[in-house]
Amino acid sequence: MNTSKENILVAGANGTTGKQIISYLKESQYYNPVAMVRKEEQQEQFKIQNVDTVLGDLEKDLSHVVEGIDKVIFAAGSGGSTGPEKTTAVDQEGAKSLIDVSKKAGIKKFVMLSSINADKPETGGDLEHYLEAKQNADNHLKNSGLLYSIVRPGTLKNDKGTRKITAAEKVDMGKITRDDVAYTLVHVLNDDIAQNAVFEMIEGDERIEDALKAF
Repeated sequence: MNTSKENILVAGANGTTGKQIISYLKESQYYNPVAMVRKEEQQEQFKIQNVDTVLGDLEKDLSHVVEGIDKVIFAAGSGGSTGPEKTTAVDQEGAKSLIDVSKKAGIKKFVMLSSINADKPETGGDLEHYLEAKQNADNHLKNSGLLYSIVRPGTLKNDKGTRKITAAEKVDMGKITRDDVAYTLVHVLNDDIAQNAVFEMIEGDERIEDALKAF
């Protein structure tokens, strides 16, 4: 691992958003990405890019994945479509487990990819269980003593990002690109940005850098 840059563990690196996070970390002069994946065959795509990897399963012991790590981005998840048991295992208990080992390891900041309306799961309809899992994971992070940022985007879409958002403690339901979410997650790794903050975000008219100054 790189010693001149901060090593950033990305849980969920093999996902669509996770891969974009890795890409932005690679471009940064401050960070070195470490892709956490569940299977050996998932490592090859990152090794080709000269990206460090670590094997880790959110449903198993995670103490080894934070060795040599400075900060963590949790971007893993079931998406709410794999059934309640998997959602609880990954989005809730997996996140809590990674938070716990991060706390023990002295991780400097933990960035959580959550979901809009995670503070009001009862409004989620079919996604109520998913939002409950996100809420429980978010609360565990807030109570952990770790420095954190909790990012709650609206409905994710795969278009090219605009770098412009609307961000607030509560926003109306809306959409946002995975690209802009990935960019935001990397941006809030900075110790001076969104420190111990929770915010929702959708596409909007304000530059990401300016919108996050409010937090």
